[in-house]
Amino acid sequence: MSTRAKLMERLLKSGTDSVRKNKPQLREAAKKKKWDIVRGDTVQVISRNHPEFRKQGVVLEVNRKADRITVEGVNFGPFRMKGDKERGIRGQTITKERSLHYSNVNLVDPVTGKPTRITKQYLEDGTKVRVAKKSGAVIPRPEILTLRKRPMSQVVTASCTGSDEDVWEVTYESPTDRQIDKNDF
Repeated sequence: MSTRAKLMERLLKSGTDSVRKNKPQLREAAKKKKWDIVRGDTVQVISRNHPEFRKQGVVLEVNRKADRITVEGVNFGPFRMKGDKERGIRGQTITKERSLHYSNVNLVDPVTGKPTRITKQYLEDGTKVRVAKKSGAVIPRPEILTLRKRPMSQVVTASCTGSDEDVWEVTYESPTDRQIDKNDF
């Protein structure tokens, strides 16, 4: 079951009174079907009260469960790394990108270089594309999405390396075949 379906189920089970008590982020995440911002997109911070206002960067990670994205070069903060006494490694504090709420950023229009909202439209060949509202330009999907973040397993098991005779051996008889065999005798 998808995360969105689980959230909707949780909201429906809780009843109408507790829907008001649930966080608005939970209700919003339950409504969402498809995200407009994906890994590899160029985005700009649009929240005026954010310290990194108007800064642009490439999306490194998308966390759909928490409605947050991590942008390269934006929103740095301290992280504590634990040490290991057995190896003689001391703990240290490092700075790296923290996540932002997705509503604080907009996609950058490839023509104007400014943040824009988008619509989804179909081309003549039937492919669905993202279109910038300000300039009408098509925003292509990033090439990085063709690469899998977690590669598929390439482990070959013994069941995959069987002989041709084992592969073509009939191991299942349908119920109709069984009835025909009984009627023949």
